[in-house]
Amino acid sequence: MMTLYSATTCPYSHRCRIVLYEKGMDFQIIDVDLHNKPEDLAIMTPYSRVPVLMERDLVLYESNIINEYIDDRFPHPQLMPADPIVRARARLLLHRFEQELFCHIDGIESSNQKASEKARVAIRDNLTVIAPVFVKQKYMLGDEFTMLDVAIAPLLWRLDHYGIQLPKQAAPLLKFAERLFSRPAFIDALTASEKAMRK
Repeated sequence: MMTLYSATTCPYSHRCRIVLYEKGMDFQIIDVDLHNKPEDLAIMTPYSRVPVLMERDLVLYESNIINEYIDDRFPHPQLMPADPIVRARARLLLHRFEQELFCHIDGIESSNQKASEKARVAIRDNLTVIAPVFVKQKYMLGDEFTMLDVAIAPLLWRLDHYGIQLPKQAAPLLKFAERLFSRPAFIDALTASEKAMRK
C-alpha cells in the first residue's frame, strides 16, 4: 500500500492527495507537523520536505514526480495525456506553474511585507494571463480533467487565504476553479485546515 507523508496546509501535499483520491485506491496518509518533523523524514528525502510517497522499497519526493508515478501505476482514470507530444507539452506547463506561480508561495508566506506583496502581484498577474483559456474550454487541456488541473487547484483554493484578488477579466479562471472544487476527489482530499482557508 502507498503511504503519503503530507502536511495539512501544504499545497504540494494537497496535489498528491487529490491524485490519490481521483484514483480511488487504497492508501495511507500520515500527517506531518512541519514545526516538528519526524526524524525519518530527513532520512527519506534530502530536503526534509513533504510530500513524500513510500511504496515498498520506493521513496519519492517532489509532488509532480509523485503524481506521475501514481498515474503510471494506476492508469485509470489517466491524468497525464497518452499522446507523447501532448504529454511533453503538459510537462512543460507543469514546469511553468512551478517557475511562474508556485515559486512565489514562500514569498507570500514570508514575514517580509514587501516580499509577500511582490509575490501576490506576480501570482495575480500570471493567473490573469491564463484566464482567457477558460472562455472556450472546461479544463487546462480542453474538456478532460488532467494533471495540469490537479497541479494548479491547490493554489486556486488558497487565493483568499493568500490575500490574492483577481481582476474582473480573470472571471473565466474563477469559474474553472469552481469546477475543480466541486469534484468529489477534490472535496475528499481537503484537510480540516484547508477547508478553513475558504469562507
